[in-house]
Amino acid sequence: MNKKRILFLGYSESETPIISFLSNFGYEVEIFNGKVTDLSEFELVVSFGYKHILTKATLSTANRDPINLHVSFLPFNRGMHPNFWSHYEDTPSGVTIHHIDSGIDTGDIIVQKRINFSSSETTFRQTWARLKIEIEELFMGQFARIIANDYLATKQPNEGTFHRGNELPEQFAGWDSDIIIEIARLKKISSV
Repeated sequence: MNKKRILFLGYSESETPIISFLSNFGYEVEIFNGKVTDLSEFELVVSFGYKHILTKATLSTANRDPINLHVSFLPFNRGMHPNFWSHYEDTPSGVTIHHIDSGIDTGDIIVQKRINFSSSETTFRQTWARLKIEIEELFMGQFARIIANDYLATKQPNEGTFHRGNELPEQFAGWDSDIIIEIARLKKISSV
């Protein structure tokens, strides 16, 4: 009996517990971080921490819509550095599992969760770490429904925000900076 195969695009096994979870669930997991052009050999394609865009031609080879794990509450903060932008623009923080389409983080939403941070989570690195754990737990908790296609995906609203990697302010002090202090400092600089 052949094991069913999942293509995991992005993080390595040492960077996320999802890969071991999928293996323990009985799937053969192929991990890949380069550009991919053919998805036809896999029952499911999961993207998490993947830095490449899947083209329309590549998406057309998939047996079903690939999914992406994104650390933002879509439709807010599509693209790069969503945790930074949710704080900077005061948009909702959260995590979203969505279909991958030809846009960037624009696919139909499978499931999402809004996140409120604790008073001890004060830096960008701490809040990102929390978002990462939340998306991993959400995926593992919903996996049986996802693999069985037992969900109703919903279209994203037209509103929302998008940011490219090069939009991060040059003056940004770094991921270990205090969020409140750093956002106030950056907004003061940008208003001058």
